[in-house]
Amino acid sequence: MRIALLPAALAVLLTLPAQAQQSGPRKLGDFQDWTAAVHTEAGQKVCYAFTRASRTDPQRDNVIMTVTHRTQGRDQVAMSAAYAYPRNAAVTVAVGQTQLAFYTSGNSAFARDGRAAVAAFRGGASAVARGPRANGRGTAQDTFSLSGFTAAYEAISRECPAGRR
Repeated sequence: MRIALLPAALAVLLTLPAQAQQSGPRKLGDFQDWTAAVHTEAGQKVCYAFTRASRTDPQRDNVIMTVTHRTQGRDQVAMSAAYAYPRNAAVTVAVGQTQLAFYTSGNSAFARDGRAAVAAFRGGASAVARGPRANGRGTAQDTFSLSGFTAAYEAISRECPAGRR
């Protein structure tokens, strides 16, 4: 899946000097705990907002939640777990009392209903993802701050408005 490549693009965005970013991802802004950016993929603009987990168990780096707008689909919500999920694993993301179902592929989990996830993120303080550990034994839990999500989401929505091809 193309969205699985986003963590690599995010890593490039976070490490390159501002001048080098002009040819690749371009940062739209930092919004508290979220960052909004845009890049071009196959000639099409792709806008995304992302945040790193504020807490992970087991401890690992580069656990990232991303919301993406593409020409062929908006509100694509993905989480990179920094390890490969067991085959056919399921992940649940809780925002307050709202439980969101995610399916997995490789080291990523994807919201089954991106619009519902975005609506929950807009009204929540944190998102807590729970899914199987890499070895399939036990549960991994990752917490993401939603502080700044709405502003980051609005920034990507302005840059990639709905209905524009």
